[in-house]
Amino acid sequence: MSKLLLWLALMIFNASTLAAGLESISNADASSGLRQALSDGAAAAVSQLGVENGFFGNAKVKIPLPPALQNIEGMLRLTGMSKQADELVLTMNRAAEAAVPEAKALLVESVRKMSVQDAKSILSGGDTAATDYFRRTTQAELTQRFLPIVKKATDRVGLAAKYNGLAGQAGQFGLIGKDQSTVEGYVTGKALDGLYLMIAEQEKNFRQNPLGAASDMVRKVFGALR
Repeated sequence: MSKLLLWLALMIFNASTLAAGLESISNADASSGLRQALSDGAAAAVSQLGVENGFFGNAKVKIPLPPALQNIEGMLRLTGMSKQADELVLTMNRAAEAAVPEAKALLVESVRKMSVQDAKSILSGGDTAATDYFRRTTQAELTQRFLPIVKKATDRVGLAAKYNGLAGQAGQFGLIGKDQSTVEGYVTGKALDGLYLMIAEQEKNFRQNPLGAASDMVRKVFGALR
């Protein structure tokens, strides 16, 4: 894998500019730097979101009412249900914050299992190639891990139970998408979207500003590639 990484780097970037920097990097360092960058980025995203207000206090990832409820939010508030609507929004975001730490170990394992072809795709891809890799390799299992945590939190909210009853019926008739047929399913999807969004931001930072990375190895490898 490591030889291919160095070969790919030389193909992607101007060889005359990068040769001096790459000569100082061993094959083992190239492999280590890529894996460390991905692990660091994933860990940073999890640490940002998996705390109180990680979702609720971040406008980029804050989870709003499901679209079906957003359409009647004005009516809910006019009929004295403002408190219930606000409670549901807070609970949904707290549930996402509680679920996200489950992702750390699985993301790290995904990096460990990265193949040669995966590495080539990440280096030759766009600004979010690594994020796309994480989504492809972890989304299905993270959905299963997040769902029970989210459901436990949202089941305690009366408006969530009412929504599930009505949305479940609507979903059977194709009136709303499957991803909105339950509060827990909706929140789990939004939590994963938020997680991958933050991973993507970390990835862009590594690619655009490798010297700002915490790891010496990441700075060394990605600095040379730039």
